[in-house]
Amino acid sequence: MKKLLIAGSLAAFALTGAYAQATGFYIVRDATTKKCTIVDQKPTTTTTTVVGDGVYKTRTEAESSMKTVKVCTEQ
Repeated sequence: MKKLLIAGSLAAFALTGAYAQATGFYIVRDATTKKCTIVDQKPTTTTTTVVGDGVYKTRTEAESSMKTVKVCTEQ
């Protein structure tokens, strides 16, 4: 019984860790306003485009990277 509980706990922990890694921060650029913003979910609309290096682990990391993304600094 203990082995089953331990195995279940480990499986739940592994799934939670995988989900946490799947989420992150994205730098997106609005097609109409040409303004860059940081969002915490991957955009699903066609009016925004993900720019930069993809997913960032922290908001601070995304903010630092946004300063170096060419399309975000050309305004």
